[in-house]
Amino acid sequence: MHYLYIIYSYSANKYYQHKSGYYAGSYTKQAIDWELKLVLEFDNISQARKAEAFIKRMNSRKFTEKLIEDSAWLVKKFKI
Repeated sequence: MHYLYIIYSYSANKYYQHKSGYYAGSYTKQAIDWELKLVLEFDNISQARKAEAFIKRMNSRKFTEKLIEDSAWLVKKFKI
């Protein structure tokens, strides 16, 4: 299984989305108060990468907040 998650930092006032994986120099080191807002599970890494790229292309806080409220349409779009 592969996961895509969206987290939020109150101190940085930013959302961050990423597929599962560990990176030593990751963006998340910028803050320590990250809160998990959404987790989506994918059957394969290809689906996870496509969904992540789609979300990042939108590059919109409003889009991210709407996605957190209702992710059902994204599930359909990427056949999770």
